[in-house]
Amino acid sequence: MTTEPMGFAIIGGGYVADYYMGTLEAHPELKCLGVWDNNPERLAAFAHHHGIKAYESYEAVLADEGLELVMNLTNPRSHFELTKAALEAGKHVYTEKPLGMNSDEARALVELAKEKELYLSTAPCSLLGETAQTLWKAVKDGVVGKVRLVYAAFDDGMVHQMQPQSWRGVSGAPWPMKDEFEIGCTYEHAAYVLSWLAAIFGPVRTMKSFASVRVPDKGIEVESMAPDFTVGLLEYDDEVVCRVTCSIVAPIDKSITIIGDKGILYTKYVRNDASPVYFKPNVPGKAGKIAGRVSALKGMIEKRLGLPFSVSGMNVEKKLPYARQPASTTAGGGNLLRSGGNKPVDFLRGPSEMVAAIREGRPSRLPPELGLHMTELVEGLQYPERFDPVRELTTEIPTIEPLPWR
Repeated sequence: MTTEPMGFAIIGGGYVADYYMGTLEAHPELKCLGVWDNNPERLAAFAHHHGIKAYESYEAVLADEGLELVMNLTNPRSHFELTKAALEAGKHVYTEKPLGMNSDEARALVELAKEKELYLSTAPCSLLGETAQTLWKAVKDGVVGKVRLVYAAFDDGMVHQMQPQSWRGVSGAPWPMKDEFEIGCTYEHAAYVLSWLAAIFGPVRTMKSFASVRVPDKGIEVESMAPDFTVGLLEYDDEVVCRVTCSIVAPIDKSITIIGDKGILYTKYVRNDASPVYFKPNVPGKAGKIAGRVSALKGMIEKRLGLPFSVSGMNVEKKLPYARQPASTTAGGGNLLRSGGNKPVDFLRGPSEMVAAIREGRPSRLPPELGLHMTELVEGLQYPERFDPVRELTTEIPTIEPLPWR
């Protein structure tokens, strides 16, 4: 098995691309050969800041024989066309979410990748992070007992009131505000929680959804404003039911709560690869009352002393050990890899997993069918009017193998 790094090119040197470059030094299995962007100024700025080659055209990227992997980090509306061209040119592709703008596009790409015997994966890759793996392991170990209900949220707050026009990546790329509002927060963000649930519980079988534009005027002109609030009720096998919300209106909440017969598992922030996972057991009768008093007292003490507030509700919580130790910037170090800015995440976990799968001749832990299923889900959540009130999903996903747990 070769140990040479795999050469890749970034397509789209915009806001998110800076985050991918943020942890490159921690991935010796990957070698960035260059970047292409259809905006010459953005291309020059990105290439200069990161010290990489600027390809003169997308055709030049695809003609580069030393390049094996294309990272498609463009606007979602370009994903299908550019990913299709890369696959037809014999390149493996890792693309930002979603795989396509609808299920037909996504399905066509999955079939093309299989026909060409190429690897195709889509973001997000955070289910490979320490938090997702720990939550996953706890469910598999039966910590929470039989799962009855899941609450999952990716609510970002009133984004249009946060001066997003001032947001810049490290190379100066602006946050693509107009595109985000036109494409919709559900297409952009819901997969952060949905992919974790797919890995843990398998594919969604039926769904009901509601979508709405709660703030029609966000201060800029758009061709059409996508729903800024969606809520869905998802049914999985084994009678698992999930309520999922996604918005850029509701207060910030990026949490997952799994409710079972023995208690609840939860993490408060899925955009941190090492956000702690807690278990809060059900405590009946007198023991429950005592636990509630202890919890309240502990909370008062922690608040008075300015300590992190890690106890909520009426029962004492337990912080679970990580299934895998958090990644560090140096061997033996303790700092979580950061992609830049305020995101304690590693955007290159996905491409790294793809390289490992290719080298080892095994399926990727981010299979293309997962990207197809995510596309089917976000399309149903954001555009419920396109489907029956109760939608039966048609996509299947292979069993996803977790990373080695300790």
